[in-house]
Amino acid sequence: MKIIECPRDAMQGIEQFIPTDKKIEYINSLLEVGFDTLDFGSFVSPKAIPQMRDTAEVYEKINWKNSTTKLLAIVANKRGAEEAVKYEGIRYLGFPMSISETFQQRNTNKSIAEALNELAEIKNLCVKHDKQLVTYVSMGFGNPYHDPYSPDHVGSFTDILITLGSDIISLADTIGAATPALISNLFTKITQQFPDTEIGVHLHARKEDTIKKLEAAVDAGCKRIDGAMRGFGGCPMAKDELVGNMATELMVSWLDSKNIKTDLNIQNLTKSLAIAQQVFPVH
Repeated sequence: MKIIECPRDAMQGIEQFIPTDKKIEYINSLLEVGFDTLDFGSFVSPKAIPQMRDTAEVYEKINWKNSTTKLLAIVANKRGAEEAVKYEGIRYLGFPMSISETFQQRNTNKSIAEALNELAEIKNLCVKHDKQLVTYVSMGFGNPYHDPYSPDHVGSFTDILITLGSDIISLADTIGAATPALISNLFTKITQQFPDTEIGVHLHARKEDTIKKLEAAVDAGCKRIDGAMRGFGGCPMAKDELVGNMATELMVSWLDSKNIKTDLNIQNLTKSLAIAQQVFPVH
């Protein structure tokens, strides 16, 4: 099981600026846990996401060279991608590509058609600089805007993303609305439709729903799941009420109880969890 830890997603919606030194300390601790990938920062407009304005500074002071964990940075456009590809240690560029026209406009100020063109340009940069492209199907389990949605629509959309060069697809439940049944059905459908592509899930859930959603994904065959310590996070562009990420510590505990291998250092995970209590507000 690949666990993708997402401190960037956990931090981005917090209004009070988290000191850069504290971010560095926290991310360095996460790099010692053994996660497959760390979604550590983003190269986006500081006006849109002020919390992430120090991503380049954080990168320069984290110990990625001494870790087996790979770094992922989120970009929202070609300009952000041009910045991200400069950094040797960044292995993955993550691009949020919404299936909802309304949310695509809210999140990146572009239409879906414009964003698809940008995706193709970002893929070209990835090829040129030996990076891989992770595309998130935002609002992949439905949306609150009454935009068209169906599992078949997700399948057609995913086909376009793979055709344009996406190396990994992450089905994102941006607002935490997915039911276990929908998670199971959609993941099964997409993986059967695209058996040669790595497919993961980026789910948001309240604490009481985390295990039910995790179990649905795992039972459907998912081997790539995003999470964040203490269940913090949520997209500040989505709704007024943020639904946090799946809490990593809850997921790891459940996976361990089912004898599902994660290769994580539990002692170091516990240390990171303690630092997370200093980084984030009471939750």
